[in-house]
Amino acid sequence: MIDSSYAGHVYLAGEYTDMRKSIDGLAVLVQHAFELDPFSPAIFVFCNRQRDKIKLLAWDECGFWLHYRRLERGRFQWPSLQEGETLTIRRRELRWLLDGLSLSQRHAHAEVRARTII
Repeated sequence: MIDSSYAGHVYLAGEYTDMRKSIDGLAVLVQHAFELDPFSPAIFVFCNRQRDKIKLLAWDECGFWLHYRRLERGRFQWPSLQEGETLTIRRRELRWLLDGLSLSQRHAHAEVRARTII
């Protein structure tokens, strides 16, 4: 998967995406639907209507990465969004989504932002 060197945001597409789209088609969606730069340090996530396929698009210095995941059983817990809406999530939430979990995990440990040792 895309490594931790991506310090940018993670954006979820609010509308379901035609999974026949490849890199260029998804980059155009990022520009027009998200109104964002597909060359920015970010991960753009797209899901199909049946919620069993996901594509991740990211730029990496000299080219695009396109990751595709198809579930053989089950569905992704894709959040309900308004048409045209884009949701920004954290990388941790992306891992939850890819693992089949909801973006709101009540039992997850709270994120710690401490930078000193006591």
